Amino acid sequence: MQTVTVERTIAAPQDAVFDFMSNAANFTRSPLVLRQRLAEPGRKAPYGPGAVRILLWVIGWFRERITAYDAPHSFDYTVERSFPPSEHRHGRVSFAAVEGGTRVTWTTTFRVKLPLVGGAVTRWVGRPMLARAFNDVLDAAAADLPKR
Repeated sequence: MQTVTVERTIAAPQDAVFDFMSNAANFTRSPLVLRQRLAEPGRKAPYGPGAVRILLWVIGWFRERITAYDAPHSFDYTVERSFPPSEHRHGRVSFAAVEGGTRVTWTTTFRVKLPLVGGAVTRWVGRPMLARAFNDVLDAAAADLPKR
């Protein structure tokens, strides 16, 4: 299993950053995320608890479910299915008000389930691509939100 953690301070209020990051449509701001679709809306909000989002990345297809939603503090998700097959332990995006804006911490733990090469693919392809995509989405939030 590999854990990816990306952190960033965004010069915008916590509720605005939470709203941006909890809407997976904004993930397509990364060139590594080709498409997203809300397959099932959540209970408290479209991307709230129980929501199912489908993400097509350059590296694969993912069906994710929002498992916890505590606006504007955090949301958790799990990957229910993917191609290539993966095991996903936990994903969380958390938000904290700090001087100058909002501190975002995005963490996920996963592994690619491929015979013989899964460990190498997880370490050398999956981990850096996820970190890049997470950073791309945070870059978009940092660029867009202070202008609002």
